[in-house]
This record gives sequence, structure tokens and C-alpha cells, in this order.
Amino acid sequence: MPTDAEEARRAKRRRKKKRPPNKAAQYAVYLAVKGLATVFQAMPIEVSMTLASGFAELMYRLDGRHRVRSRGNVEASFPEKSAAFHHRLTRESFRLFPFLAIEFLLSPRYVRRNRFHRHIQFGPRMGEVLKLLIEQERGVLLVSGHYGNWEVLGYTLAEMGFGTSAVARPLDNPYLYELVLGIREKKGQRILDKKGAIAELPAVLEAKGAVGFMADQDAGKRGMFVDFFGRQASTYKSIGVMAMRYDVPIVIGFGRRVKDDLRFLTDVVDVIHPQDWKAQHDPLRYITERYTRGIETSIRGEPGQYLWLHRRWKTRPEDVPARQRPATS
Repeated sequence: MPTDAEEARRAKRRRKKKRPPNKAAQYAVYLAVKGLATVFQAMPIEVSMTLASGFAELMYRLDGRHRVRSRGNVEASFPEKSAAFHHRLTRESFRLFPFLAIEFLLSPRYVRRNRFHRHIQFGPRMGEVLKLLIEQERGVLLVSGHYGNWEVLGYTLAEMGFGTSAVARPLDNPYLYELVLGIREKKGQRILDKKGAIAELPAVLEAKGAVGFMADQDAGKRGMFVDFFGRQASTYKSIGVMAMRYDVPIVIGFGRRVKDDLRFLTDVVDVIHPQDWKAQHDPLRYITERYTRGIETSIRGEPGQYLWLHRRWKTRPEDVPARQRPATS
């Protein structure tokens, strides 16, 4: 296993080898995406989604590396299920990005205030969150995962008149990033750069806004190990730290695809209030375990809509110093 010094040297070499971006190629990609968006917007929704489904099937057949990784994650997460179940779930999960891309491009045209009810269905706990935003003095932290259409929950709140912001890393392609930002702004959302989000959080929360985080990615050696589908996974501590610092609740929600025609169910699986963690011996661990359990509960509702190909369990407990390992390792 490489030492920390060796890893630092390798990282330095990778930075040196990194070539400057090809602006012409980036602009060509931007034009291609914009052209495809125009084509898809001219088609019936059903045709666009059929094409997305066909592209997903092509990805599944050609991308062996991600197919094997997805299948391994599915098998480890559902060991009690049959091989047929594992195969179906792996195949379905490849539809996530193509479907999300089409939905993202088409939503500003179809999912509007005057026809909102045709596309967005509220789950039983959405009213609880709306009441929370109205009655409390500050906003909320909104936590979700790479599941279904993760843009929809924030968009739903924005349509209801609440300010929503999402913390994200800018795309490497600046032209494409501007296109994405433009679409998100039409949906009523702001994007906070991951690097400077902390500075903007107080103002958003004071205005009773919802700040969204994707919280199901590997957090590396500095993360906290908690259980996720029966395995220890390195998980972000920053969400719990921010909730405690600003004394705001954490809402764990999702946007689940109901039909392949821009229809979604938005709901909440859990709300962690400040009084919940203040009585705990280890508040940060309590928050991190609870929001991770909430994300898992969401996924179990329709596991074929989860991004099983990403490396959620990349960092293992044995990769970190003993003092950082979970007690169960």
C-alpha cells in the first residue's frame, strides 16, 4: 500500500500532466448539447424518453466496467435477492443519467406553474416540510442522493415560493455550465459553488431557504463510517456540522420517477430537528447515521432508480488510521 508521501508525489505528477482545456472542443460539445436539446423539445415526450431508454440499453451493453461495478454493488446490497433481481436492477439503473438529462432539458417547458399538478405528485410528508419552512425562523438543509430525479424536490419547493439553492461543483466545460445554470435558474434554483458555499449559507437560511446537498458519495479518508445497505461507507460529516452550527433541521427527501413522461412523486422520509440531536451523546454521528438511513429508505422504495455504478464504498475502514475507524470494524 503506498505511503502518504508516495500518494502526494503521484498527485503532484498528475497535476503536472494535466493539459489546459481545449476551448474549441468544449464549445463544440456545448453546441451539440444545445442542438440536441432543441431536437428533444420538438419531439413528443414519449418519443424522447424512448430514445433515452434505447441509449441506456446501449450503455448497459457496451460499458462493461460500470456494468460489473453496478452488479457488484447491487449484489452486496441485496444479498438475499435472486440473480434475476440483481440483473434487472443493474439494467434499470443505467437509465438514470439518460432519463435525467432528458427530464432536465424538458422540464422548463412542461413543468410550469399552470400545469404543475400534471407532473408533480406530493407525498404525505411534503406538507410537513412546507409548514416547517413557513413557521420556523430559519431555513432547512435538504439532503438527497443520486436517486430518481434529484432536481425535482428543490424545484417543487421553488414553485411553492421558497428559495432553493443547491451546493455543487461547477462543470469543467464553462459553456455547458452556463447552459445548465440557465435551465436551473428558470426552475427557480440557485447553484452555490461547493468551494464558497459556507460563506453564503447564513444568508440563504436567514431568508428561510432550502439548501440542497447530495450526500451519498464516498467522503474519503476524512469521512465518518456509517452503515449503508449493510456495509460501512465513508460519509460526509459536513452536513451534521452545518446543521449544528446554524441550528437548523435536516430534511431527507427525494424525487421519484412515477412514469416515463415527466411525472414524479416528491416526498420526505425523515426530518431531523435540532432537539433530536442535542440529547445525543455523539450528535455528529447521530445525524450522519440518521440522514444516511433516510437516503437508504428512499432508495429501497424503487431501487432501480439509484445510481449503483458510482463508487459509494470506495474507501474502506482499513484504509484509514485506527482512530478514525468505526467501532464495528
